[in-house]
Amino acid sequence: MDDDVFDSLMASLDSPLAIVTTAAEGQRAGCLIGFHSQAGITEQRYCVWLSKANHTYRVALRATHLAVHYLTADDLELAERFGTRTGEDGDKFDGLEVEPSASGVPLLAALPNRVALERIALLDDGSDHVCITCRVVSAESSGAFTPLRLSDADHLEPGHESDERAVQP
Repeated sequence: MDDDVFDSLMASLDSPLAIVTTAAEGQRAGCLIGFHSQAGITEQRYCVWLSKANHTYRVALRATHLAVHYLTADDLELAERFGTRTGEDGDKFDGLEVEPSASGVPLLAALPNRVALERIALLDDGSDHVCITCRVVSAESSGAFTPLRLSDADHLEPGHESDERAVQP
C-alpha cells in the first residue's frame, strides 16, 4: 500500500477537530482529537479514537464517561492548548471555566456544542489508537457553526507523537 496516497485521501477529507474530556479517580484529562464519529442511529452511538501516547487515554481506561466538545473555526487557541500540551506536564484546564457533568466529566464552558457519553466498549486492535464506543447520554448545541478542521490546525506540534508510549508508573 502507498502510505502517501492514503495520507492524501485523509487530508482531502479535512476532519473536524474536537476536544474529548474525561475524569476518573479524581483525575481529569482532555485532548484534541481528529478521530471521532457517529456510530449508530438507533441506538445512538458515538466513537472516539484516543492515542495510546496520551495521558487522556490512560485516564479514559478507568473512566465510565466522556464528553466530546466540538470546536468552531474561532477555537484554535483551545485546540492548541489541548493538542500541544501533555497532561503529564500540567493541568490543561487551569484558568478555564469548567464545570463537572452529572457523571463528573469536566465540561468546557467555552465550548457549548458537545455530547456527553457513557463508555460501553473499547477496541484495541494493536495500532497506535484505541476506539472507545459510547452511548450518547445528552447533546447540547448553541446552533449551527463552522467547525475547526484539521487543515486549520496542522501547524500545531502535538504534545506526543503517535508512536510514543507512556512509561507506566
